[in-house]
Order: sequence, then structure tokens, then C-alpha cells
Amino acid sequence: MQSISVVIPVYNSEGTIRDLCSQLLGTLKEICDDFEIILVEDCSRDRSWEMILEVAQEEASIRGIKLKRNYGQHNALLCGIRDAKNEIIVTMDDDLQNPVSEIPLLLAELEKGFDVVYGSPKKEQHGIFRGFASRVTKLALQGAMGVETAANVSAFRAFRGHLKSAFEDYRSPAVEIDVLLTWATSRFSVVKVLHQPRGTGTSNYNLRKLVGHAFDLLTGFSTLPLRLASIMGFLFTIFGFLVLVWVLGRYFITGESVPGFPFLASIIAIFSGAQMFALGIFGEYLARIHFRTLDRPTYSVHMRTNDE
Repeated sequence: MQSISVVIPVYNSEGTIRDLCSQLLGTLKEICDDFEIILVEDCSRDRSWEMILEVAQEEASIRGIKLKRNYGQHNALLCGIRDAKNEIIVTMDDDLQNPVSEIPLLLAELEKGFDVVYGSPKKEQHGIFRGFASRVTKLALQGAMGVETAANVSAFRAFRGHLKSAFEDYRSPAVEIDVLLTWATSRFSVVKVLHQPRGTGTSNYNLRKLVGHAFDLLTGFSTLPLRLASIMGFLFTIFGFLVLVWVLGRYFITGESVPGFPFLASIIAIFSGAQMFALGIFGEYLARIHFRTLDRPTYSVHMRTNDE
């Protein structure tokens, strides 16, 4: 029977931790003999760590890791994945929206020969703006991953533990687990699962954060923006050549020149804007290279429950 590690990044979730762990224990004890639950506390502002300590003392299969500062969901997830010991790794959110009872569906799909299986919501429990931002992020992720499955990615996923060897040495403050998984495999699949309302509180992701995350995906794990800048430069070169042909043609055919300042000012504004846009893209990539040369850690562990 397969062994399972469930990795959950935790942030401001003191109200859901105990219920989530209770549901997980009930399901995991039915489907496997060897399992562990890893809760990675991402420097919450509430009593999440105290709750993790309590459930870890009550159940030996639950382990907690507390990070030194808030690094972000995917950084915390990477920490837990690297700490996982079992052959199958399941990741999920801490807000009870990913139904624990659907884990067997992911595992059954995994047994068909896939390496990564996503639990895509049948109907997402998000507002209009959050839903729009999520779609934008998934489009960006599809460009970065280069696989069709990217349109259905979610935090609720199951994958084979050996895949983490492909990104064991990855060091960067910017982390995207789904892109890192593509470094190890191309065998992805999706199953439709329920998506429940949040247990308590509100989402830590808003429109601004999700759009920013999409931009980070494109510039951090894809060369698409650079290609767009190149295409834009090529198109504006053609445009400039056509303007030149028009100006010379008008002069030689009618003997009239193109009216001066408004026309010239418009052309300069267009080309200047295109140049600044391209320079901004180059600057984003240079900034990422700079931050990577600083060797800033992806995360730093403050303590573990077994250190207590």
C-alpha cells in the first residue's frame, strides 16, 4: 500500500487547523497505513502555530514547521515538499475549500500512469473579481508551464515524491511549484472535484496580488515577455518604414510635405512608449538576475514541532 505525505501551507488559519487535521486523519487512515501531515506555518499573525503545536502533540503523524518570516504560499509549500518522506505527496489549502474526501480521486488518477494530478473545482467558490484574477493567473501559468493542464491547475494536487529531485537545488525568492513540476515530468492530468466555501475568514489573495503573481510567473519562468518585446520592435520597425514611404511618396507625387509638429510629435510619442515598454521588460529580467545573484534564501526555518 502506498505511503502519503500531505503538505499544507498555513497562514492565519487558527480556526480551521483542528478541523482540517481531523478530516485528514479520518480519510488517510482508511486509504493507507503510512502517512504524515506536514503543516508549514508561514509566520501568521494569529495563533496558528500554537494550534499546530497542539494537534502535533495529540497525533504523532502530524508535523509542524514554522518559518522565520512570511515568504509566501509557494515558498512554504516548497519547504514542506522537501521535508516530505513518502512516495506520494498531496498538497492542499488550509481553508477547508479542498475537500479531504476527494483525495482518493486524485490517487486513483495517479495510478493510471500520471505523475501529477490536479483536483480542479467543478464550481469555484470565488467572487467575480477573484475569479477573473484567477483566470488571468492560469493563462500566465499556461504560458510558463507549456502544458494544456495549466488551465486547470489548483493548490489541490497529488504527485509522485521522486519528482522533487528535479528542483532540490532550486534557490530563488520566486517560487512556482507547478512550473517546477514541469522540470521533472510532462505526465499531467486533471480530475474534477468539489470546491467548498471557506471554513473561516477571507482569502489572502486579492485582485492585485493575483495579477502581480501572474506577472511574476511570466517574467520569472518564461521568456514570453521578451519575445513580445521583440515582436513589438519588429512591428514598429515596419510601421516606421511605412510612414517613411508615405512621407516620401506624398512629397514626390504631390510635391507637398507632411504637416510638421502634430505628426512628428505623435510618431515620437508612439515610438518612445514602445521603447520604454521594452526597456521595462528588460529591467524586470535584470532585476530577477540581480536578486538571484544575491543568493537570497527561498525560505528559512525557525523551528519544528519535534524541536519543542
